[in-house]
Amino acid sequence: MKVLVTGGVRSGKSRHAEELVLTLAGDGPATYVAPGPTTDHDRDPDWAARVAAHRARRPAAWGTIETRDVAAALREGSAPVLVDCLGTWLSAVLDEEQAWDLTTGQLEELVARRTDDVVAALAATDRDVVLVTNEVGLGVVPAHRSGRVFRDLLGAVNQQLGAACDEVHLVVAGRVLVL
Repeated sequence: MKVLVTGGVRSGKSRHAEELVLTLAGDGPATYVAPGPTTDHDRDPDWAARVAAHRARRPAAWGTIETRDVAAALREGSAPVLVDCLGTWLSAVLDEEQAWDLTTGQLEELVARRTDDVVAALAATDRDVVLVTNEVGLGVVPAHRSGRVFRDLLGAVNQQLGAACDEVHLVVAGRVLVL
């Protein structure tokens, strides 16, 4: 099963995704993929605290992979795999590629290529995979170019991965709607 879990900040989407993976894994192993750190996250104590908090509430049998290469993690992780979150992954991709000086069209091509890699890895694995992302269609977006471009790029990522998944779950205020 492949599931995309989306929702706003603090909506409960990560907890819902963890509960899905707990159901799929039972007492067995699972892999939590933290798609980062970006250069900023290397120096950001909030990133370290976020990963530590997620690690602390997961079963001991779960492994953690911190990587920018989600496609490789999908190929390597034990079943099932939880990727949290695609917004962080997109930030890492843009940082890694030093992409903010590119035109909007170049950014779209770059992100589409990298998302194609994730979609191919998702299609090639027989593992259960739960992907977590931010729902950008409902969020507040800064009124400057980088805010709008990031929203549009993540929206495209969400659409592409949502189409590749068996289910999409929208989480709002802790409530789940299966789309």
